Amino acid sequence: MIVPAAGRGERLGPGLPKALRPINGVPMLVHAVRALSAATSVSLVVIAAPEDGVDEVQRALAEHGLLDGDGERAGLLVVAGGDTRQDSVARAMLALPDDVDVVLVHDAARPLVPSSLVDAVSAAVRSGADAVVPGIPVADTIKTVDEGGRVTGTPDRSMLRAIQTPQGFRREVLAAAHAAADPTAPATDDAGLVEALGGTVHVVAGDEEAFKITRLLDLVLAEAVLARRRASGVLS
Repeated sequence: MIVPAAGRGERLGPGLPKALRPINGVPMLVHAVRALSAATSVSLVVIAAPEDGVDEVQRALAEHGLLDGDGERAGLLVVAGGDTRQDSVARAMLALPDDVDVVLVHDAARPLVPSSLVDAVSAAVRSGADAVVPGIPVADTIKTVDEGGRVTGTPDRSMLRAIQTPQGFRREVLAAAHAAADPTAPATDDAGLVEALGGTVHVVAGDEEAFKITRLLDLVLAEAVLARRRASGVLS
């Protein structure tokens, strides 16, 4: 499992790196790592931290019991990420053991992902798919527009999916996609790199709680989800 967490999160305003922004007093990265580590299909989580913030990320994880005082724990590793998400994933892949044949990539900004979704994506790859992404149906009507803001079309909403993470890949497929990627035109997700290489990407059912935190309003929603989980006994 690779977690690119080197983004600064400008849309959330000034402050800590995005992955360390708190939700109910706990960094979103900690929420994400706990969820990923609870998945039965995950044996190692490699976090790509900001290049100048590896120590900061390690301290945050240690404060919440995910790393020991030496910055170590079996099943968890922090490495320096790159300037782009694509760079960070590529660097994290270099830290994976040779015997890892299925690689999942998950955004730290999706801290409340259910562990069951992680396992479902992994299972789909192990069933024979080269690449698998979770997606949810699009609720809004979508319009395509030109540079002048004029509507050029209305896609059939039933054929659209909002794609989430974790995204899963056979290791050799993801490695080949990154090797062939154009560094001057980075993709917004790893599945896009596989598509550009001509590979087939399969979609499995996503989960509403795997939403991405990009705005302050999303932090409020995340706190509400955690409150509901506590009320239902999912969290202690």
